Amino acid sequence: MNAKIRQKLAYRKRAMVRRLDRAQVGDVSRPVLRARNIHYEIAERGRGIGCGGIGAMQLLVRRLGLAEAIDRRLHLLRFYLPYHESDHVLNIAYNALCDGTCLQDLELRRNDAVFLDALGAQRIPDPTTAGDFCRRFTPEDVRTLLDVCNDVRHKVWAQQPAEFFDEARIDLDGVLVPTTGECKQGMDIAYNGTWGYHPLVVSLANTNEVLSLVNRSGNRPSHEGAAAEVDHAIRVCRRGGFRRILVRGDTDFTQTTHLDRWDDDGVQFVFGVDAKPGLQVLADDLPASAWRSLPRPPRYQVRTQPRRRPENVKKRIVVARQFTNVRLCSEEVAECDYRPVACRKSYRLVVVRKNLAVEKGEQRLFNDYRYFFYLTNDSVRTAAQIVFSANDRCNQENLNAQLKGGVRALQAPVDNLVSNWAYMVMTALAWNLKAWWALSLTETPGRWAARHRADKHTVLKMEFKTFVNAFLRLPCQIVRTGRKLVYRLLSWNPWQHVFFRAFDVLRC
Repeated sequence: MNAKIRQKLAYRKRAMVRRLDRAQVGDVSRPVLRARNIHYEIAERGRGIGCGGIGAMQLLVRRLGLAEAIDRRLHLLRFYLPYHESDHVLNIAYNALCDGTCLQDLELRRNDAVFLDALGAQRIPDPTTAGDFCRRFTPEDVRTLLDVCNDVRHKVWAQQPAEFFDEARIDLDGVLVPTTGECKQGMDIAYNGTWGYHPLVVSLANTNEVLSLVNRSGNRPSHEGAAAEVDHAIRVCRRGGFRRILVRGDTDFTQTTHLDRWDDDGVQFVFGVDAKPGLQVLADDLPASAWRSLPRPPRYQVRTQPRRRPENVKKRIVVARQFTNVRLCSEEVAECDYRPVACRKSYRLVVVRKNLAVEKGEQRLFNDYRYFFYLTNDSVRTAAQIVFSANDRCNQENLNAQLKGGVRALQAPVDNLVSNWAYMVMTALAWNLKAWWALSLTETPGRWAARHRADKHTVLKMEFKTFVNAFLRLPCQIVRTGRKLVYRLLSWNPWQHVFFRAFDVLRC
């Protein structure tokens, strides 16, 4: 960023630090919320918007050539009156980035003249037109849109340092999308009684990007179609330059009929395996010398002094009311060779034994243990590292929660399975734009390298709402001057130095 902007940001930061200084509390005889005699007026010339960061997102889209790629490969409209395919796709994605939660929120953007001017648009599609666009998709068209996104993400990956391509960790998971509608084609009842859909989400754990999203009927099993999506994700990551591929999934995704093929192709995998009676007998027969203690690393490093733990209220109530409680005492890990029925090769079977104490009140009733099994072809990592890697896959549950409650991509606002699939993919593009924004932050060498790397990692791991508040909800005045469209920031937040650093990269 230039020196003038850097000085203004530093000044505003110092002013905010002084304002929040606890040593300068001022008059404490009255509450701090003292605003009175408030009036509202309508501005005549000054015009502003609350989501000023949308201009930077538009720059990111133009830099990556996303709109041009969509229009070049996706053909759903015979006439442009006046919208192109990219206008519809980006309209739905931008709605999520501007904190829209449903198609109806498009009406708010459509009637905001300043928002339209900020994007250089005469108008944008209304909710009805957007829903009609979703219904134009066929399964092949949705696949085309996914391929366009995967081709664009290669441009982002190409800007990353060499260590970024050491290993691609591909995670699989299914998530239920409930709906209260009764006439949506393709909906069905799931295993837990929920009516709706059951999409499959394939993600890259390195960056939390969504590599593939496939909508399915609500009664379909989690593993249906997963092998084909894994093969596609492997091809995407290899074209992107990753040197190793690791596929992870829970017990529902143990594709035993494909393990030999993936192993021959040089793909590593870690899958959970159901604790069936035969495997439990195999674990019981392991000698005592095969078991090793499994210490868990601390969740975080204490920087100052450890705080005193508060009282465990839940534990006190369980003991007082004589509830039965299962408490984990210790964990042990062992491994052996195991060949699934559908495989011609044997692989490492890592077994975790959880030693449990079953208690009632303050009395211990008996000791118990449970087994957890992980199947892998990784011969380099230790058994403990395999377990921790498999546990890290659970972070995809957080990704699913963000897609469902943050981006609101996992919803079914349209009337059939394919159109809802298209809506999910277009809305999930907002999440991928967040990841590509973070990846566009350069790690300049020198004394600021560590700080820039930490900022990039933090933005990449941000929740969607936090990201929107930090980089999209920027009150701006929109000014047209000469050939420039100026977004004049009207407030300060602690992330604006990162915002301007990313903006400088996009403007180059």
